Amino acid sequence: MLIPENLLAGKKILLGVTGSIAVYKSLELVRLFVKAGADVKVVMSESAKKFVAPLSFETLSRNKVLDEASESWADDHNHIKTTQWADLFVIAPCTANTIAKLANAIADNMLLQCALAYPGIKLIAPSANTNMLQNPITQGSLKMLKVSNYEVVDTQVKELACQTTGDGAMAEPIDIFWYSARTLLQESFWKDRMVMVTGGGTIEKIDDVRYISNYSSGKMASALAAALFLKGADVNLIATRFDENLPLNIHTIHVTSSDEMYDYLKDSIRIAKKGKMSRPSLVNDEALRLIQKEPYLFMAAAVSDYIPAFPQEGKMKKRQIGESWNLELKQNIDLLATLDRSGVRTVAFKAEMDADDATKNASEMIGTKEVDAVCLNLLKDSSSFGTADNQIDFITAHGIESLPKMDKLSLSLAILDKAAAL
Repeated sequence: MLIPENLLAGKKILLGVTGSIAVYKSLELVRLFVKAGADVKVVMSESAKKFVAPLSFETLSRNKVLDEASESWADDHNHIKTTQWADLFVIAPCTANTIAKLANAIADNMLLQCALAYPGIKLIAPSANTNMLQNPITQGSLKMLKVSNYEVVDTQVKELACQTTGDGAMAEPIDIFWYSARTLLQESFWKDRMVMVTGGGTIEKIDDVRYISNYSSGKMASALAAALFLKGADVNLIATRFDENLPLNIHTIHVTSSDEMYDYLKDSIRIAKKGKMSRPSLVNDEALRLIQKEPYLFMAAAVSDYIPAFPQEGKMKKRQIGESWNLELKQNIDLLATLDRSGVRTVAFKAEMDADDATKNASEMIGTKEVDAVCLNLLKDSSSFGTADNQIDFITAHGIESLPKMDKLSLSLAILDKAAAL
């Protein structure tokens, strides 16, 4: 998935790196932050400098590294002014030693002094040997941090530097990037709201080796899901195809046919409604406000209008079919018309090639499909599918707003701004 160059424009990120072999991955994390438009500064422990020289981070960030030797009180290059500058403090990698010290407010190096001085949410991406990570004292320290304005990006299971395979490897830079971006970009309207997104072209079985489908790539749905994740939503992406490098915290369900999509979507809507309508006997005002948030559905899937009337088991032989094959199709169910969407805000997507009737056909869906908005995508031909960018007309009962051509993640963020105003 293409990450927009202005996604984090104006955001200031302080990255702390500690003495782990995984520190080399932090160079890629800096590159991702900078490429997305963020201003990045790095603070290094003395142990980290044994693995990577400060010059490497300075080259990528275009900012001077803060460490024991470079701290200055003649200007803003110190642990107080630097932490006041930052919108977010990320520590990646974060060793078991640093985790223990953070949990006990120990500040015996420059990075720990920054952590103690920074008042906002801090993200840590642990990196440690499996036994060191699972040590009860380390686990207790992590629990302490989670209730002390820290958020933890989970480790992964893979071969570690000690040549054993187990839990403890630092999360991949792209996953730390998504988590950091979500912390910076989440909005109260979307935060903790249950949202369902469908995507990709459905695959309808002819027999066990043949099917009919369409050119839909699922990239727009994946971009929508990523945008919703960044805004803080609880996202459920139900699709036949997915784009690369989606945030790990997005709940994905892979389906093939329209029947499968319908079943999972029906269950998801039921769960979303149940979450919205539940009323605990004792609940504070903030929790009640979150419970009451209305679910959203973004119907971006290209559901087959017609499906094989008689799908076969196994593989049909040519000798059974003969020299010509008249494949009998039947009209498919209309998912939007069939689903019980009461209490769910719905934004439908419509792809058209006829420029003369496209707007009329899309506008009619507001009434005939009982949706709150329609995103009209005017296609040129089959080459219009799977592209990195798109242009949308956002249509409601009150009018049409044209969103210019842009990368799909930026377009998705613009769509969410319009959808929040429904």
